This record gives sequence, structure tokens and C-alpha cells, in this order.
Amino acid sequence: MVSERVLLRMPSGRRQFNGLGALHAITHAVVTVTNYTSINSGSVVTLLHKLAAQFTTLPITLVLDNARYQRNAYVMAEAERLKITLLWLPTYSPNLNLIERLWKFVKTDELCSEYWWCLHGRYYPKFAPFKQVMVDCLADPSGRHHAKLRTLLTLNSQVFKSSA
Repeated sequence: MVSERVLLRMPSGRRQFNGLGALHAITHAVVTVTNYTSINSGSVVTLLHKLAAQFTTLPITLVLDNARYQRNAYVMAEAERLKITLLWLPTYSPNLNLIERLWKFVKTDELCSEYWWCLHGRYYPKFAPFKQVMVDCLADPSGRHHAKLRTLLTLNSQVFKSSA
């Protein structure tokens, strides 16, 4: 069997658009911090401040994986000062974090034929339209795509009993 080479158009250059986000487990409101350099502990602290400002009357628990830029003294001290509880997920369990499910939704290929903003398999010749698609998609996840996201962003998880 001979396979044919497939050529994909790719943008030139090394511009990047980084995002760090938090998702309200009930309302699906998204709070994001974006930049063009890299995500680091300063980005996490900026997210903590945005969360504290937006949800002044609610207790906040932020679910995090074990990324080095998230799990350090600076972030933990700032979270304590802002009265934000940090909940660390077990290693290799991204599906327990609802924001990871939202990132997957943004990048999934099953929506490409139906929605204009899908990232998978899309070519953006310029950086600005790519950035705008990301910003628009994350601005209101509970709007146009509410029905699909309601099933994806559920709090139900399958629990397995230990065999030991």
C-alpha cells in the first residue's frame, strides 16, 4: 500500500498565544490570563487576583495540576493571602480538571465542519485572526455551545476501587 504525502499549510514565525484559565464548575464562566511569552508563576498569581476580584462573595477553590510554575512558595503564599484554596490533582489526571476538558473542546476536530472558530485543522495565515478566535471561543463557553459543554463539563467522574 502506497501512502500519499499530505502537505499542510502552516503559518511562518514563532509567535505564540498562551492561556491560563479557570472555569466556574457550576456556571461555566471562564476567567483567563493570556500572554505572548510564557506561562509562569506570575501568570498564576495574576489569575488568582482576577478570581479574587470577580468572586468576592464566594469561597474559591482552584483545581491545579502539578506544574512547577503552579506549585511554588510564591503562588501558595499569594493564594493564602487572597483566601483561595488550592486543590492539587493527582499526577497524570488531567480529565479531573474541568478546564482541561474545555481546552480539549476548543481544539477538537469534531466541531470543525459545524463551527467557524474551531482550531483543529484550521489554517490562520495571520496571527491576529488566530488570537481573536481563541479569545472569542473562551469569552462565552456557556452561550452558543451550552448544550455540548453541559455534558462535557459535568462534575461526575468515574471512581475505581483500589485493587490493593
